Amino acid sequence: MRGRSMLPGLRDGDRLLARHGRTPVAGDVVVARFVDGTVVVKRAAERRADGWWLLSDNAPEGLGDSRARGVVRDEDVLAVVRWRLWPRPGRV
Repeated sequence: MRGRSMLPGLRDGDRLLARHGRTPVAGDVVVARFVDGTVVVKRAAERRADGWWLLSDNAPEGLGDSRARGVVRDEDVLAVVRWRLWPRPGRV
């Protein structure tokens, strides 16, 4: 995890365990790819007809979410984050 967009729950440098191929539900933290190829960790806020609306938990730092980039297609939601492994283990 890099950056401050998911504070306070996730911090820069956190190591995450994510499950590929799992269908997210609203509220899950996911690993996704935007159309420009950027891979991000964001919260799946809402399922829409054409994909997922992804948001940062720390809105002032999260300029690279769906508010700026739009909906993310289902096939571009790569994994659902299950646990934070390092430096302070726990459920996300």
